[in-house]
Amino acid sequence: MDVVPEVWQWLTSPEHWTGAGGVLQRLGEHAWLTGACLVIACALALPPALWLGHVGRGGALAVNLAGAGRAVPTFAVLVLLSMGPLGQWGESATIVALVLFALPPLLTNAYTGVREADREVVEAARGMGMTGWQLLRQVELPLAFPLIATGVQTAAVQLVATATLAALPGGGGLGRLITAGLGNYDTPQVVAGALLVAVLALLVQAALTAAERLLDPLRHRARRTEPAASPEPASV
Repeated sequence: MDVVPEVWQWLTSPEHWTGAGGVLQRLGEHAWLTGACLVIACALALPPALWLGHVGRGGALAVNLAGAGRAVPTFAVLVLLSMGPLGQWGESATIVALVLFALPPLLTNAYTGVREADREVVEAARGMGMTGWQLLRQVELPLAFPLIATGVQTAAVQLVATATLAALPGGGGLGRLITAGLGNYDTPQVVAGALLVAVLALLVQAALTAAERLLDPLRHRARRTEPAASPEPASV
């Protein structure tokens, strides 16, 4: 248990937070890497997953392929990409590996959310004469939003944790604190770096949960359609 006060001392030392290689710099690098990979993964996974879920064809194969991709170790992919041409282009290999790692939950949740949308509601909207695009945008997407948001949260938290691997091929991020601590046999620094990654993951999870509640279209519709409370009859 002696390591606990040492970790606290390391975290509360101002010289560890500022300057080149400090916590603030590594935290900014980690946040940028995670955010960029999440945006790219969403752009690649969500449009085809939503469309496949809408038309109901080819989605099962895509989901199975995405599930199989989870079995591939991210570190192995990162090493292979770093040894190839992408390794010469900064953090390109890391970004590609992390994006591939984030695709499965996004693809699976988006496809499943649209396919499991209430069929009675969908058929009623289709009977009203809605086009395919209107049906997807106004009916299926709002119904699937909670599951899609869960996929985004899962991908984001996984990216925060896995982005620590970026330090192994010389990239930035909080993983540099861990690798530096391992190289110097500095256990408090290693534990502090791991703790910072865990806290960042929890903060990202909390922020995305709050964003889901704020942006959920069904929640807003329910609030707008709530009947006003009837006035109590005046006492005579």
